[in-house]
Amino acid sequence: MPRIRVEVDGVTYEDDVEPRLLLVHYLRDRLGKVGTPIGCDTTNCGACTVLFDGMSVKSCSVLAVQADGRGITTVEGLGTDGTNHPMQRAFHEEHALQCGFCTPGMILASIDLLRENADPSEEEIREGLEGNLCRCTGYQNIVRAVRKAADEMRQPAQSEVAP
Repeated sequence: MPRIRVEVDGVTYEDDVEPRLLLVHYLRDRLGKVGTPIGCDTTNCGACTVLFDGMSVKSCSVLAVQADGRGITTVEGLGTDGTNHPMQRAFHEEHALQCGFCTPGMILASIDLLRENADPSEEEIREGLEGNLCRCTGYQNIVRAVRKAADEMRQPAQSEVAP
């Protein structure tokens, strides 16, 4: 069995894994990262999206062995010192969820979108998130949340502005 070493949410893990084990199952079953839902196992829905070295991937399309030597961020690894990440806050404040099943994947895909384009238009947000499906919201509040987080993330920290 292959041995992998992977950093997940800032913690390094070393494990023997079956060569065919999907990353989503490794995260959930081995590491207890149940904030990464299993939606479809076919890459259609995007619910299982995580950040793989900072880029969004659908973890049902990646083998755990492919994560060897890489850094993975799940929704549980966002935020610092008990504070939510700006994207998490924006999703909450803009009511960008209903059932919440797609929310972890939407949040992580949105963070990657803003990494590539810090000030996306509504159309660019919709296009950037087209691989993540929401069956409840109609997307309007999701788009609004991404815009709000983008605005906040572009602003310099208060400590940097104050003398």
